[in-house]
Amino acid sequence: MSTLGAAREFSDEARAHTRDLGDFVSASPSSYHAAAEAARRLTAAGFTSLDEAADWPTRPGSYFVVRDGAIIAWVVPEGAGPRTGFHMLGSHTDSPSFKLKPKPTTGAHGWLQAGVEVYGGPLLNSWLDRELLLAGRLVLTDGTEVLTRTEPLLRFPQLAIHLDRQVNDGLTLDKQRHMNPVWGTGVPAQEDLLAVLAEAAGVEAARIGGYDVVVADAQAPAEFGRDGAFFASGRLDNLSSVHASLVALIEHAATGGGEHVAMLTAFDHEEIGSGSRSGAAGPFLQEILERISGGLGATDADRYRAYADSVCVSADAGHSIHPNYPERHDPANQPLLGAGPLLKINANQRYATDGVGAALWARWCDEAGVPYQEFVSNNVMPCGSTIGPLTATRLGVRTVDVGIPLLSMHSAREMCGVADPWRLARVGVRLFSS
Repeated sequence: MSTLGAAREFSDEARAHTRDLGDFVSASPSSYHAAAEAARRLTAAGFTSLDEAADWPTRPGSYFVVRDGAIIAWVVPEGAGPRTGFHMLGSHTDSPSFKLKPKPTTGAHGWLQAGVEVYGGPLLNSWLDRELLLAGRLVLTDGTEVLTRTEPLLRFPQLAIHLDRQVNDGLTLDKQRHMNPVWGTGVPAQEDLLAVLAEAAGVEAARIGGYDVVVADAQAPAEFGRDGAFFASGRLDNLSSVHASLVALIEHAATGGGEHVAMLTAFDHEEIGSGSRSGAAGPFLQEILERISGGLGATDADRYRAYADSVCVSADAGHSIHPNYPERHDPANQPLLGAGPLLKINANQRYATDGVGAALWARWCDEAGVPYQEFVSNNVMPCGSTIGPLTATRLGVRTVDVGIPLLSMHSAREMCGVADPWRLARVGVRLFSS
């Protein structure tokens, strides 16, 4: 199938999937909200929530665990035993943004502002002159955790061109001086931004003992372009993969089949290196795998044999060729929005795909009737990395890096082809059922 032909083929099912992705993104302004929304959908589909501090059932079934802003869910098939392998679809719940600092109520010259710290690698200019909200979790002094989310509240106002006549020759933003959003007028000593967050959560501000709160774009997702071929939204990197994994696992649980434990792994903190208790470099996944295999009666030797029969598909967004900057892309591999998900390849193992994994991906796409594209970086444009190499290194499990193509990655508002998220989910179903 040609890329141009594929780019304009999208079914009602694909549109419905992507609109549901928009609902998922809107419900998930922070990683904590994303994990909670995934848990809500899994519960509605009949999955059982498990407490890490409690004993777990050992019988076949559908389960999930939430740890902070991460979630892992799985389906143990009938007949599973000590050497049953795992088919995992991995992703991450966080996106580049800004995180609220301690003593967050700031301001000067009659303005109320918010003290924020840059989280990950956002395209700073894309956050200017947008209506933004605050969202995340509040931890109360008794240890209770509650989610909070404001209405549109903040804005990073750009300096008018009359006061910076050279701005179109090159915009330079100082992360400390220029990235302080406004949220009102008044005297900072007489206001309390935490009180606004507490009111949104329905708790008393005096009870807040800690918080993890980020800035999020308040604009609703939307389809646009010729024939509605494109989809614009915040946080497509990487909620597009979280959502596709969720849809695929719920469908798999409803239809049954497969010889492996089907598993969704959605980690937090990928954008800042994954080094946390809920990140891919931490112990979360390994602990869950050991508890599942232990419940199936596995010895250490059995578990290693199960890992040898396992595979992880690391799904994270990648780059479409940009028509205004074609020189930044590989001259022979130029994926396009709407022409199918990406197989991501890197000689230096920034992506974990190898020849065996590539062949598996090609087979699953063929079985799902989904076109795919290969992505590799231009040699002078070093690529980022994903949870894939971390998972492969920690567990020794065969790992393949994939994802949907985007334009404007790490912008406050990214864009993808309207059919690609649905196609990724279709391949996920094949992974889980194989």
